[in-house]
Amino acid sequence: MPTIIDLTLLETYTPGLHLIATLHSDKTALLDEHTGFKALADDLTGAFDLQKLGEVYHDFKPGGFTGIICLSESHLSVHTWPEFNKVNLDIYLSNFQRVNNGTVRAIFDHITAYFEAKVVSEHQIIR
Repeated sequence: MPTIIDLTLLETYTPGLHLIATLHSDKTALLDEHTGFKALADDLTGAFDLQKLGEVYHDFKPGGFTGIICLSESHLSVHTWPEFNKVNLDIYLSNFQRVNNGTVRAIFDHITAYFEAKVVSEHQIIR
């Protein structure tokens, strides 16, 4: 039997902003391990009233880290390479209960400021 889609639900869908970026930071101590970034991410999820479902952080040796935060709104992830002064970010928030596009941009700006970084590349996808 074919799946039936309620088209009235689709009429209320507002696409969200998915931001993917590469940053350059000379603050290699901030890129080395996750503790400072985790504190920032905790502050941001609270300040923007986002619902954290889980998180995983991993520090690499001799340096760098990965952090992934699963949100009911979607996700935030960061990957750092201190040896290359590089930070990769992936931020997506759906617009299910409210429009979060400005929140994505604000989180990106806070993270960029935290790392005192320059944007190398930035891609915005509306989906």
